[in-house]
Amino acid sequence: MQPYRIIIADDHEHAREGIRDLLEEYDDFEVVGEATNGQEVIGLTEQLMPDLILMDIQMPIVNGLEATKQIKARFPYVKIVMITVSDDITHLFEALKRGAQGYLLKNIYAANWYEHLKAFAMDEVPLSKELAFQIIEEISKQKTKDTKQNPLSNREQDVLHLVAKGKTNREISDILFISEHTVKNHLKNILQKLHLENRVQLACYAYEQGWIQT
Repeated sequence: MQPYRIIIADDHEHAREGIRDLLEEYDDFEVVGEATNGQEVIGLTEQLMPDLILMDIQMPIVNGLEATKQIKARFPYVKIVMITVSDDITHLFEALKRGAQGYLLKNIYAANWYEHLKAFAMDEVPLSKELAFQIIEEISKQKTKDTKQNPLSNREQDVLHLVAKGKTNREISDILFISEHTVKNHLKNILQKLHLENRVQLACYAYEQGWIQT
């Protein structure tokens, strides 16, 4: 299996160096480029076609939020994980709505980075209970606009509710008495129907539309 090709985007040299050193310990990942601002990472994405971008939120010229928006519009297959020193939901919520797969705190244990990044790369990151709560808090402050009719089947709605509760595919399969493969297929169908890209974005959308009570 080919390693996941990664771009690190952070305007702090020591932060990039620390992440690069950490990733070089694993054969699953290959750092193919580094950027110091959002404009650079947009150009590198077009040039290098990475699998995954580790994106700092606060960067000069073009910040991480705008870079995420532009990259996902042009290269929707590229996975983007926000890296930040704070779990402040305000910026993270915007990044998730624009297609980011999730976020990593820079100060988490190095040993946890591998498992988290592998899960992000394989689209198997569950929505954490902490993030789910923060999403609900943020959406509760906003007025729901332009709500749409729910196009999902009853079984798909069951899967959606469990995804929003932070359940993993295996946990969903146990609760609904279906195979993990079936869960993945349901999730794929749900994302296609709603024109969304990942389970975190899906949960945000479902709360916004009022399909899940906050």
